[in-house]
Amino acid sequence: MSCPAAVLTADMRAFLCRFHEERGEPGLPARLRAAEEAGRWWPTTAELTWGAKVAWRNSTRCVGRLYWEALNVRDLRELNTAQAVYEALLQHLEDAFCGGHIRPVISVFGPGVRLHNPQLIRYADDPINADFVAKLRRFGWQPQGERFEVLPLLIEVGGRAELFPLPPQAVQEVAITHPDCPAVGELGLRWHALPVISDMHLDVGGLHLPCAFNGWYVQTEIAARDLADVGRYDQLPAVARALGLDTSRERTLWRDRALVELNVAVLHSFDAAGVKLADHHTVTAHHVRFEEREARAGREVRGKWSWLVPPLSPATTPLWSRRYRAREESPRFVRARCPFHTPTVHASTGHAPTG
Repeated sequence: MSCPAAVLTADMRAFLCRFHEERGEPGLPARLRAAEEAGRWWPTTAELTWGAKVAWRNSTRCVGRLYWEALNVRDLRELNTAQAVYEALLQHLEDAFCGGHIRPVISVFGPGVRLHNPQLIRYADDPINADFVAKLRRFGWQPQGERFEVLPLLIEVGGRAELFPLPPQAVQEVAITHPDCPAVGELGLRWHALPVISDMHLDVGGLHLPCAFNGWYVQTEIAARDLADVGRYDQLPAVARALGLDTSRERTLWRDRALVELNVAVLHSFDAAGVKLADHHTVTAHHVRFEEREARAGREVRGKWSWLVPPLSPATTPLWSRRYRAREESPRFVRARCPFHTPTVHASTGHAPTG
């Protein structure tokens, strides 16, 4: 995308110094001198790639940072139409799913792009999306009223926003069944395989670039939050009935038992479908390994404790007794700031690329 580079700042100088120091790259004086003479700085693909990986490493809310170096970074800053961004996002979904062997991928766009969706894949009947569904309606989209109806993408480029549908082949979903209780499968629950966050910006030296970023799910995100929270799908009562639990009083601990079995069901279902999914015991043990590696590298691991400990049996995990400083450092992911005024509405249907 043809965009003006950001004016060189102290944050950007610090970014370049850290990039050259950590990677052992020669040529820092020449790089700084060239940027100073131009009075402007635009990251190279190598700088952007390092910045995106370190932003994941620095993410205080992520318990899966052990694999930060394996992040696949797609530099898409040259894209300058909503259609091109849409096609790139479809490719992102395909590359990241990888036949169920989910790969961590980030697609980074130029500053003229805005992805309005909080995540690339979300459902219209999920209460958390009520405000966004109302926004989509203003752009002309009409939900069909189906359960787990996938939302379209709202992509803005240069102040012009367009709607694009997600074709069925782009959305990989897993039907939720239980290994021992067929009645749980009869509830008709399902969830999508890829958590692709799209309402964050990549902060590289103070330059904010829109992006879409995914790792893979921990089962508690789906079973203990998305499907279980009262303000979301609120499925614990239905799961308890399917299991034949006594829900007449709280002291039977039916909520706890239903919650555990819903987690069992999600793990079982993703395994049966051949889709990568972490469990909360393994991923928290991996975070301890991540902390040990970072300590050997002389780096402090920061974190938001309430995000790192799982919502199921947190005291049984190794992170329960640990404490962290929460402030993040750049490079990092930051909540997207709306870069435009109210965009021009163009309620198109969009189309998937051919071939």
